[in-house]
Amino acid sequence: MQSESFEVTGGHSLKGELTPQGAKNEALQVLCAVLLTKEKVTISNVPNILDVRRSLELLKGLGVKVRKVRANTFTFQADEIDLKFYQSAEFQKNAKRIRGSVMLIGPLLARFGRASLPKPGGDKIGRRRLDTHLIGFQKLGAKFRYEGEKFFLESKKLKGAYLLMDEISVTGTANVVMAAVLAKGTTTIYNAACEPYLQQLCKMLNGMGAKISGIGSNLLTIEGVSELGGTKHRILPDMIEIGSFIGLAAMTQSEITIKDARVDQLGNTLTVFKKLGVKLQIKGDDIFIPKQKSYKIQNFIDGSILTIYDSPWPGFTPDLISIILVMATQANGSVLIHQKMFESRLFFVDKLIDMGAQIILCDPHRATVIGLNRKSQLRGIEMTSPDIRAGVSLLIAALSAKGKSTIHNISQIDRGYEDIDKRLNAIGAKIRRIK
Repeated sequence: MQSESFEVTGGHSLKGELTPQGAKNEALQVLCAVLLTKEKVTISNVPNILDVRRSLELLKGLGVKVRKVRANTFTFQADEIDLKFYQSAEFQKNAKRIRGSVMLIGPLLARFGRASLPKPGGDKIGRRRLDTHLIGFQKLGAKFRYEGEKFFLESKKLKGAYLLMDEISVTGTANVVMAAVLAKGTTTIYNAACEPYLQQLCKMLNGMGAKISGIGSNLLTIEGVSELGGTKHRILPDMIEIGSFIGLAAMTQSEITIKDARVDQLGNTLTVFKKLGVKLQIKGDDIFIPKQKSYKIQNFIDGSILTIYDSPWPGFTPDLISIILVMATQANGSVLIHQKMFESRLFFVDKLIDMGAQIILCDPHRATVIGLNRKSQLRGIEMTSPDIRAGVSLLIAALSAKGKSTIHNISQIDRGYEDIDKRLNAIGAKIRRIK
């Protein structure tokens, strides 16, 4: 199958309303959690993106009854699970294509006492080790072995334990939490991730009958229960897409309203955009971004150059660092972007430099961006999307650029953004999907 590309005609101002999709990172967690019960689970606001569709296929292969009841709403019932499927060649092939497949381990291990998985795929943004997941399972009593690119775990009955996470891993915390809810006794997880995605997972599990306390903090206490029941759960709006839309509005001098953004769940996201000079108005649960001719980057109080860096929640999410970097290319002022958590996520800046941006890549983690203050418009080029977040950043750059750009490998963008071309075209963008 020939991969698709975007042909983007830049330089057009957009105007209109955009409603963010359901959060990709939350969806990949809560979909796996349906394996923890025999009863029916209903999940709404499920984003129609490639990674989610792949997760649904994995669940169906395992025997989960998946039914679409209306747009973006599904029911799940895992009462007849086929454990032989996850040892099949089909499962191994499909699980390799999505990193979120690693979160199947916790529920399968907790409920059935065994799980196996190939080394998962996902974005190539540096080393993304699974030690945190596997060490957590071992402390709960699972036996682990690694053979030929496959992980195998077994346990007759998981037992609660004290876990000090060696890194603040969102998926690692989610996986261990899903295993611990059915373990015997009490599990304490210190240095736990506390992102909204993780909070949502814990609230869903409590709705199923789990006993998790400390939600929203880095210290979780889980009292194991013998079984879980059904529940109804709604996925939050995707904060990464919300941030992407803010960046798009600033770069293209557009007037955009982001509807139903759950502003209370965005942490310091809006504050960081304001530091780059973006004007925002909160209207109820909507975010209004007015058309701006220019936006000026703030300095620190002592006058030194602003540094924006990512860190675990409630710090700034790493998934928006590439959006901030692209925005800064047309800002008034300079900024140091420090991507701490992944060492390969800045390796798309060469495309921006080819487009005319002034960026100094200091090392794999840091880039200094000298804002052009719109005095020199980016120019359209041919480029390839290396990962989800860089792909959308390049799309935003192309929409602001002079002339036409072609972005290849847009399946990376489709993995995380639902019908992004159709939704942006509806408010004035010029994006064409081509073979």
